Amino acid sequence: MGFFDEKAPNFIAMDKEKLRLDKYLWAIRLFKTRSQAGDACDRGKIKFNKDNAKASRAVLVGDEYEVKTDQKRWLIKVTGLLFNRVQYSEAIKFYEDITPADELDRIKFQAAVFHTGKRMSKQGRPTKRDKRDLDGFMDV
Repeated sequence: MGFFDEKAPNFIAMDKEKLRLDKYLWAIRLFKTRSQAGDACDRGKIKFNKDNAKASRAVLVGDEYEVKTDQKRWLIKVTGLLFNRVQYSEAIKFYEDITPADELDRIKFQAAVFHTGKRMSKQGRPTKRDKRDLDGFMDV
């Protein structure tokens, strides 16, 4: 009984089967795999109305979810149902990022100070010569 929207065939369906939360989060590319989205739900990283949301919860247009990932704390509002994973430029049309400005500022600050005082990731392990220099420095 479902019919498809002319603008986005195969993506938006009216009266189609229920869309699970884990599948939706995977389809809009907040998580790399659907199992990661399900695990995040199980660990309490996804909230709906300040309560933990289960992976099997049905997603409806207008719902607001708080999603905590390793990089960011998202606050998203569902603007459309997406049943298949699509490229990022299409996926962002199906949700609205309503993350508070203070959270965005925190992320920018964290990114700016991330590498200070740490070894650069591409340099690798210290060489034998570096270790000898360090030992000589520490013995003094």
